[in-house]
Amino acid sequence: MSAAEVEASSLAELARAEAACTRCPLYRDATQVVPGEGRHGARMMVVGEQPGDREDLAGRPFVGPAGRVFDAALEEVGIPRDAVFVTNAVKHFKFEERGKRRLHKRPNAGEIERCKWWLGQERKLVAPEVLVAMGATAVRSLLGRTVSISSLRGQARPLEDGTPMVATVHPSYLLRIRDPAEKESERARFVADLRQGWDLAGG
Repeated sequence: MSAAEVEASSLAELARAEAACTRCPLYRDATQVVPGEGRHGARMMVVGEQPGDREDLAGRPFVGPAGRVFDAALEEVGIPRDAVFVTNAVKHFKFEERGKRRLHKRPNAGEIERCKWWLGQERKLVAPEVLVAMGATAVRSLLGRTVSISSLRGQARPLEDGTPMVATVHPSYLLRIRDPAEKESERARFVADLRQGWDLAGG
């Protein structure tokens, strides 16, 4: 185990170790690592897929367009953002360049698996009552296999350690829906999923 993989005793120490991670090649092109954000003891941990362009530049999770959708949903449920721990299954931005733009590219199974170690460290330190998995990459990381979100939604699924997991879509999915009625329907389902997680956490 390298120095960057020693089990951390605090979230600040973990973030420093993540910054030195070379477990997969994604660190080579990303601007910086994007560690989880929140406090030790947060009752709900929300796991996204990977940082986007804005997150990669800022070094913070969910600060771009999808982050604004996420924040609005939290506010509707009545969840203070600083009451949850927000992180990603993969800590570096994977992208392809198209002109001057950097477009999101889905992490592969190997990258998800190599980064799972860091998510496990965050879970140990935060010890949440419930996990909310947003998107297929988050679900795969937490379950260790590919499972459709549609088959999991509406009911909490216990992980190996007994922690309940609520699966939902990633907020970036809501940004891609063009039909206004469908967008509002899916947004309402997303809000309901967050509410379910918060209720399970005793919020």
